[in-house]
Amino acid sequence: MHFPVYIEIGSAKILLHAVFEVLAFFIGFRYFLWLRKKQGDLIKTSNRTWIIIGAIFGALLGSRLIGGLEDPSQINKVNNLLLYFYENKTVLGGFLGGLAGVEMVKKIVGERKASGDLFVYPIILALVIGRIGCFTMGTYEQTYGTRTNLPWGIDLGDGQQRHPVALYEIVFLLIIWYRLRNLQKNFPLEQGALFKVFMISYLVFRFLLDFIKPHYTFTIGLSTIQLTCMAGLVYYSPYIIQPKKLLSLSYA
Repeated sequence: MHFPVYIEIGSAKILLHAVFEVLAFFIGFRYFLWLRKKQGDLIKTSNRTWIIIGAIFGALLGSRLIGGLEDPSQINKVNNLLLYFYENKTVLGGFLGGLAGVEMVKKIVGERKASGDLFVYPIILALVIGRIGCFTMGTYEQTYGTRTNLPWGIDLGDGQQRHPVALYEIVFLLIIWYRLRNLQKNFPLEQGALFKVFMISYLVFRFLLDFIKPHYTFTIGLSTIQLTCMAGLVYYSPYIIQPKKLLSLSYA
């Protein structure tokens, strides 16, 4: 396989990553609509619409902000700061920015019910599709790993055997999908607990994954992504310290 991977349509060459990125959003949202219709929604349609809008704009801002801060040494070198932040993005920043956007909108519209559970499986599906696209970019996007001598190391386009971190994430997402389904079947969860468990799991995974990714490292030995993960875990710390809070009151 040659990286990055293109598909040819007539005389045009399109990055396969761009195709998968569009598919991730489209299929993930269609899956969300299907689940909402099948399972029902405790949140009324008008509030759900505002929540989705808050998630979109929050994710857009958060992904660009954290993405632009991944390598602080570059900020003073760019001519157009807004363009620099726009061109750099990260899923993790999108998650936390989306979370902030949702919580802000819920306060404005007066919605008190937890709203994240319906998003969990569509997010996982969209991430899996998106990470396939990331893998097709090889080392031409910041979603590759450090060099490794392990037998499953892959040459991602620069002649070096590297950790295929995009594939690692796909495997993790499929495992967490399975584990969350079992959790739902075996425990009576509070509304919103499924989303919290997913976020905590993903934050821990991304914190660990960054140890095998090349990145700008602060003097404390951590990256921007890892510091962001820690901030997210602090936010969810009440549920990490007391996981019984995730269970319904009748069971806990």
